[in-house]
Amino acid sequence: MGKVVAIIQARVGSTRLPKKVLKKIVGRPMLWHVIDREKESKLVNEIVLATTSRDEDKPLLELARKSGVKSFAGSEEDVLDRYFQAATKFGADVIVRVTADCPLIDPRIVDKVIKHFSGSGFDYVSNTLKPTYPDGLDVEVFSYDALKKAWENAKRSSEREHVTAYIRNHPETFKIGNVEHEKDLSEMRWTVDTDKDLKFVREIYKRLYKKGRIFLMRDILTLLEKQPELAGINKGIARNEGYLKSLREDRLVR
Repeated sequence: MGKVVAIIQARVGSTRLPKKVLKKIVGRPMLWHVIDREKESKLVNEIVLATTSRDEDKPLLELARKSGVKSFAGSEEDVLDRYFQAATKFGADVIVRVTADCPLIDPRIVDKVIKHFSGSGFDYVSNTLKPTYPDGLDVEVFSYDALKKAWENAKRSSEREHVTAYIRNHPETFKIGNVEHEKDLSEMRWTVDTDKDLKFVREIYKRLYKKGRIFLMRDILTLLEKQPELAGINKGIARNEGYLKSLREDRLVR
């Protein structure tokens, strides 16, 4: 399989919840928690933060340095190029895409998707093609060759802004796989785009976080069974709103 590099996508310029990746959760920035949880993956060889070259994102580079992970600063809007350049710089054979607004990401699920990818000559595997996991546990794994092909051929703004859109849009070109949970949990919202999302995640961390120990999806599910009112904090927010917005504004850029 070669070198597996988890590339965490982050910038401070989010529109709905500005500077969300630096918002504190139990005293640490959200991005710190994403990195900390990703370190628990047994199949990832290296973690890289991929941010933009804007001055406002320099604190993220410093946070990565203090967290002991590598970083890359590239294009703000052409995120596909940012990923390709980061993957090239750090010699990735396989890329795991994680976003910095998912502070409940489960390293066991990351490893499960990587294992599925390594099994049958896939170019791309995720757990989102048919969503069955909570929104916020999204994992995408793809080969460097597939990323390069997307980078060379993607012409639409939506396919440059969203790293894997070109790959997913061309199943005739790429061998694509999906990992499904035995129970459909896709209605659950564990990502952070709004103040309500942040409040939900903070409540989860307040109850489950212990220094030096990573809590997992099963721990959160057990908590929500005991305290179902927590799930109501951020209920009813649309999934994949950012990508849908990109499609509405789609245009040829190359």
